[in-house]
This record gives sequence, structure tokens and C-alpha cells, in this order.
Amino acid sequence: MNAQHPVSIVMIEDDEGHARLIEKNIRRAGISNSLRHFTDGTSGLDYLFNAPEGPAHNGPALVLLDLNLPDMSGTDILAKIKGDEKLHRVPVVVLTTTDDKNEIQRCYDLGCNVYITKPVNYESFADAIRQLGLFLSVIQVPSNDA
Repeated sequence: MNAQHPVSIVMIEDDEGHARLIEKNIRRAGISNSLRHFTDGTSGLDYLFNAPEGPAHNGPALVLLDLNLPDMSGTDILAKIKGDEKLHRVPVVVLTTTDDKNEIQRCYDLGCNVYITKPVNYESFADAIRQLGLFLSVIQVPSNDA
């Protein structure tokens, strides 16, 4: 049995303000895992699939995914992750402003693990992210070689 790799967090979020808020509140919840931030789907996917230190080659990760990105839809990214033999077990948390029931259903159908609608209000958003941090501190993430 190999040693447990720490889970890296990959955040694909184009809004810098949201990204800073997410990271700050994840840290506040006591999560010290490495966090890589990408502002578009193309660079995020490249990291996930191709980077030597990325999840496809280097073990467990958790993806925080915004659906509204400048270059591609988050649902396309979700479908690519969940459709890949090496990455299909990677937990994906969708964090988005969209609370459309069809979109939520589509994300779960594609395999997202958690769908969080970003509250517009700063305090509510900060609180939701702190709760996400607590969730991240207790979940078990499968390694790619499982």
C-alpha cells in the first residue's frame, strides 16, 4: 500500500474576487492542501490531464469548478474529467451563480459530486465556502491507482 498523497485542490474560476474569497475561506477552515488556480478551462484541463504534477499523473485531487468560464462551459470540463479513465473518480465541486434546475440536474448527471450555488451576498458566500472547507477536511478522495 503506498503512502497517502495529500489531495491537491484545483480551482477553475475566472472571477479573481471569487477565487480569492474561496481560497481565503478554505484556509480559514484549516485546509492547508496545495491549491492551484486557473482562470479558464483550457489551462485548467491542460493541468489536470497533462502536467507531470497534475492529477492524471500524480494522484489525488479535488476540483472546484465554476460553470461560467470565458473559453468553454464548465459542464464540458466536467464531462471531460468524468469521461476520462484516470480522472473519473476525482471529486468535482461545482461552484457557480447558476441555480437553474436543469443545469443542476445536468451537472449531477455528468457526475459532479457537489453543486453549490454562489450566494450573491458576500457573507453568505464566505459562509458557504467555510462550510465547504469543513467538508473538504473530512472527505476521503480515492487515489488514481485504486
